[in-house]
Amino acid sequence: MQKKKNYDTGGLVYSTDPTFKINQPQDFTATTLPASEQILKVLLDKKNRAGKSVTLVTGFTGKQEDAEEIGKKLKTICGTGGSVKDGEIIIQGDNREKIFQWLLKNGYNHSKKI
Repeated sequence: MQKKKNYDTGGLVYSTDPTFKINQPQDFTATTLPASEQILKVLLDKKNRAGKSVTLVTGFTGKQEDAEEIGKKLKTICGTGGSVKDGEIIIQGDNREKIFQWLLKNGYNHSKKI
C-alpha cells in the first residue's frame, strides 16, 4: 500500500488544468530581531487560569527556539515554572518587576510593564 502525501491544497479539490502542480511548502525561517528592536510587553494575567496569576511576556518577534531560550532564562531568574506558547512567554506567579528589570538589563529597551 502506498503512503498518501499530505499537501496543503488551500481548499483546492480538483483542477482541470493539466499543468497545475500543488506548491510544496517552503521552509520559512523567521529571523530574530535584536534585543534593542524588540517591543515586549510584560503583564499580569489571571483569566482562565483557575484564579492563579501568571506573568506574560508578549510581542517577541523571532524564532521559537530563541523565545524558548529567553523563557528558560526568565524561569531561572524568577525561580518558578513556565512555558512558551504561541509567541508568549508564560511565567508562573506575579514576577513583573523581576522580568522587567532583566529585560532592561539585557538590552530590551522598548519593553513596557503593564
